[in-house]
Amino acid sequence: MRAAIYPGSFDPVTNGHLDVVQRAAKLFDRVVVAVAKNDSKQPLFTLEERLALVREATAHLPNVQAGTFDGLLVEYVAAQNAQVIVRGLRAVSDFEFEFQLALMNRKLDENIETIFMMPKDTYTFLSSRMVKEIARLGGDVGAFVPAHVQTALIRKLKPRRNRTSG
Repeated sequence: MRAAIYPGSFDPVTNGHLDVVQRAAKLFDRVVVAVAKNDSKQPLFTLEERLALVREATAHLPNVQAGTFDGLLVEYVAAQNAQVIVRGLRAVSDFEFEFQLALMNRKLDENIETIFMMPKDTYTFLSSRMVKEIARLGGDVGAFVPAHVQTALIRKLKPRRNRTSG
């Protein structure tokens, strides 16, 4: 069984992420969307909320599951009996960082490969950070995230959006 891990913070999961998941699901028998706990980042959504959003967004894909991890990615990949890490590349600017990560992961475990996948060109500009900023400013993010994620963003940001400076 060919298994792949698609790691990320997914804060929140976007249509670009889901495009990569769907592409990976066609190539692998099992894909695990691995939501990372990262203490150095200040996520908008808790780890549990991000996991729930990913699970709902991928529920229609029978060979995709979601989980969480903390620590070294290569250890999680091995624990999941996977052989591949899937990473999304939006633009050339992503490549250098992702390339360094892939080389480090290979150094840590030479049995694990990294593959890079590009989302549809309509999502190459999309990032979770941009989606959160648009939502914070009251913009419509419906074209960028699934409906349940948009609802979660509105609910999470509502008190912040109604503040005025004085």
